[in-house]
Amino acid sequence: MINVEHIQKSFGNTLAVRDVSFSVQPGQTLGLLGPNGAGKTSSLRILCGLLTPDSGRVHIDGIDVIKHPVEAQKKLGVLPDNCGLYTRLTAAENLRYFAQLYGLSKSHTQYRIQVLAQQLDMQNILHRKTLGFSQGERMKVALARALMHEPPYLILDEPTNGLDVLTTRAVRALLLQLKNDGTCLIFSSHLMHEVTHLCDELSVITQGQVSASGTPDAIIEQTGCSDLESAFAQLCLSNATHATADGSIINE
Repeated sequence: MINVEHIQKSFGNTLAVRDVSFSVQPGQTLGLLGPNGAGKTSSLRILCGLLTPDSGRVHIDGIDVIKHPVEAQKKLGVLPDNCGLYTRLTAAENLRYFAQLYGLSKSHTQYRIQVLAQQLDMQNILHRKTLGFSQGERMKVALARALMHEPPYLILDEPTNGLDVLTTRAVRALLLQLKNDGTCLIFSSHLMHEVTHLCDELSVITQGQVSASGTPDAIIEQTGCSDLESAFAQLCLSNATHATADGSIINE
C-alpha cells in the first residue's frame, strides 16, 4: 500500500506542493490530474524518493521513503516525464544496465527483455543505440526499463505523451493488462478518456493541493457536470479563482 500524507515542498519562495495526500491499495489505479504547474510531477518525485519534502510522510508497504529511499525504490517502476535514456547504449543495453542495478540474473534479464520486447513491439529497435530514437521508441524503452524487475507499483508521468495512435494503443493495452494482473498504477495524464478507462480513483491537484478525490463518476457528480473533462475544468477554474483571491501563486 502507498500512503502519501500532507506533503509540502517549496523551491525558494515558490510553494510547489502545499498539502497533498492520497493512498493507493495494491491492484488499484490512481490518476493524478491537474493543470500544468499544479504540483503533480513534484508530488510524484517525492513519492519516488527523488525529492525530499519539507514536511509530510510517504510510505510504501510500510517503508518510509524519506528515511529509506533505496529500499522503497526497489518496489517501484518509474516512467519519468523525460524518459532519461543513455543515448550511447542500445535499447537492450539500457535494459540490461537497469536489470543489474535491481540484481536480476543474466538469464532472467534476457527473459524479461524478450517478454517486454514482444509486449511493446520493440524487436526491431533492441540493438540500435537510443540516440535518434523517436518519442514513441524512447517511451517504449523507458516503459520496458520500468517493468524489468516486475515491480508491484508503477509510477507513470504522462505515459502516452507524444505517442502516435498505434503506440498509444499498445501502451494502454499493456497498462490494462498490468492492472488486471494486480500491479498498482499511479499516473498523471491530461487525457480524460484515458483516465476514465484505466483509473479506479482520481486525485485532482490544483494550486499544490488536492481539490477533489474519488472515483471518476463521484467527481463528475460532485461538480454537477456531465463528463470528466468538464468536471476537471470546473475544479481548475474554481481553485484558480480562490488562489487569486488570497494572493497565493504556486507553480510546479
